[in-house]
Amino acid sequence: MERAGRLRLPLAILVAVAAAGAATFLLRPRSGTIEPAAVDVQGYFTAFQLERAEDFRSVQRLLGVGGLVVGTTTVALLAWRPPRRVFDRLARRPVLGGAAAGAGISLLLVLVELPLSAWRHDRAVDVGLSTQAWIDWFGDVAKATGIDAVFAAAGGALALVLVRRFRRHWWAPGAVVVVGFGVVTIWLFPVVIDPIFNKFEKLPPGPTRSDVVELAERAGVDVGEVFRVDASRRTTAANAYVGGLGHSKRVVLYDNLISGFPRDEVRTVVAHELGHQKHNDLGRGLLWLAIVAPAGTFLTQRLAEVFSRGGLGDPDIRPVPAVLPAIALALALVSFGVGAASNVLSRQVEGRADAFALRMTEDPDAFVSLERRLALRNVSDPDPPALLHALFGTHPTTIERIGIGEAWRTEN
Repeated sequence: MERAGRLRLPLAILVAVAAAGAATFLLRPRSGTIEPAAVDVQGYFTAFQLERAEDFRSVQRLLGVGGLVVGTTTVALLAWRPPRRVFDRLARRPVLGGAAAGAGISLLLVLVELPLSAWRHDRAVDVGLSTQAWIDWFGDVAKATGIDAVFAAAGGALALVLVRRFRRHWWAPGAVVVVGFGVVTIWLFPVVIDPIFNKFEKLPPGPTRSDVVELAERAGVDVGEVFRVDASRRTTAANAYVGGLGHSKRVVLYDNLISGFPRDEVRTVVAHELGHQKHNDLGRGLLWLAIVAPAGTFLTQRLAEVFSRGGLGDPDIRPVPAVLPAIALALALVSFGVGAASNVLSRQVEGRADAFALRMTEDPDAFVSLERRLALRNVSDPDPPALLHALFGTHPTTIERIGIGEAWRTEN
């Protein structure tokens, strides 16, 4: 029996790794991709441009990783040495106490990570990437903090309900909750949460909307609505994305992309986003989550039992809010690992969308020029360190994307 207990955690890790690997293998694009050509980064960027990007992004990456370390360490300390007096009071009404504990942990993490976040913002202002004054930045931080605290409170209360009701098998309903939350965020966030931070307007008649309609018809895609977002109130970076499900499905273009990029490059961006719609990549992501979630929550439970030092694993002990830091720590570690695994599929999907854009526009010059211009505008590192890109990169690197464009040019 003791030996079986020692094997629970390694088994849970093995199951989670196998599930993530299987999901990525099953859902990977099987066609429509282009192998990037080998290109020299110095053929597309000057030494000054590369040095500027490296100077900015190297420190930003350190600050980002530092924030992860600080946050994780804070939760680990709470799990190891929870403030007993506070948690004893919360235990008098466990579910409400769980909500208070969840919100409190969320607020604490914002506070301990705030200095590093402010430093990142200050450097973004210095390099010309951020257009926000400090008061506006703090306003966005306050809004995000409040929203996160509400979700954390709901999560804390629900976690206590599940672990008290299902005891040794709360990972199973927990997986259902994770998938349900994924569906709700994709479906409702575009119409409920996003407008809190930005103004969205339907794209008016004009060249850009005409290009969207024409490309969508050629691709056979029901694009939903097309919106322009006032991203320039916050940043000089340019971007676009697809989001939503059903009636909330939409393509969103940054206003500074529409106004600051040539029409042929904007067409390339639109075609890329239509590629995601064509291949139902949002649905693919949800299916990946549905496959991986049970193994991920199973591992989360096993880790939380270890971190709680008996507060969760012992069937004779009724779980109280004091176990929430252990659950939060386990969830953070599993989310990091699962996120790195999901990025493998994301990079493949984004590469296929690039290939789709090239086939739709048949304009490799615009594609390569776009990737170069985006890197310069966003002060991005065209060829970041391989390990960091493997862990955090959701798209192919800029130089890989340029290689996709050059490969298409050669083939056609």
